[in-house]
Amino acid sequence: MDRVLTVASVNVNGIRAAFKRGMGEWIEARRPDVLLLQEVRASDEILGDHLAADGWHLAHEVSEAKGRAGVAIASRLPMSAVRIGIGTGVASDTGRWVEADLEVPGGGVLTVASAYVHSGQAGTPKMDEKYAFLDVVTKRLAELAGSGQHVVVAGDLNIAHREVDIKNWRGNRKSAGFLPEERAYLDRWFDEQGWRDLGREHGGEGPGPYTWWSWRGQAFDNDSGWRIDYQLATPALADLARTVEIDRAATYDARFSDHAPVVVGYDL
Repeated sequence: MDRVLTVASVNVNGIRAAFKRGMGEWIEARRPDVLLLQEVRASDEILGDHLAADGWHLAHEVSEAKGRAGVAIASRLPMSAVRIGIGTGVASDTGRWVEADLEVPGGGVLTVASAYVHSGQAGTPKMDEKYAFLDVVTKRLAELAGSGQHVVVAGDLNIAHREVDIKNWRGNRKSAGFLPEERAYLDRWFDEQGWRDLGREHGGEGPGPYTWWSWRGQAFDNDSGWRIDYQLATPALADLARTVEIDRAATYDARFSDHAPVVVGYDL
């Protein structure tokens, strides 16, 4: 019998801060089967302590820069393999990529990856770091796309793909996160490698739905956001996506992060 497998991805902006703001209650209400986290900003021990109550299987890449980045996979399904990092060898790239092969009930494997791409800053070395990392991600995505497996790559990519993915696109045409060179990477992933952008496919033509709003000012209340958090799926798996939802908090004060979770139900 087929069942819906729920995969949720969210940039938590620090796991400790997120739990203080109510992330635990969101997990209890949502009950995802797989939880892909970015910007964990904590040790293996601290992550495990926060998720200990549910008995998750965990895979985690801590950033070499203390208090920065960090990506994790928490799964209620057993992990048959875990791959930490993406092999660039650059310190600023640690805590940005982790993969796991999950054993799906009834047989089969689902490969999931949690990704956190640099925010970057136009015209600075930080932007060069972002492009270098995106080059390596592009290579890995090609390998995963050609694996013949069901694969989900999800996380905070820090790129708004199209004008409908950012409220103030006119004012951000020269800003990191919406530069033509960055957006071209997503074009390549979708048009050449065949990855499917489930947030856009199920979210209509937009504008939005957005996934990130600044803590500052009235950005959240005015829905002046960016869609920079994604779930990308291989074509056969994308066809099994039944629900795609952005868990935007009801109010500014109810947020546990400046990002909203992207939650997909796959009919596996």
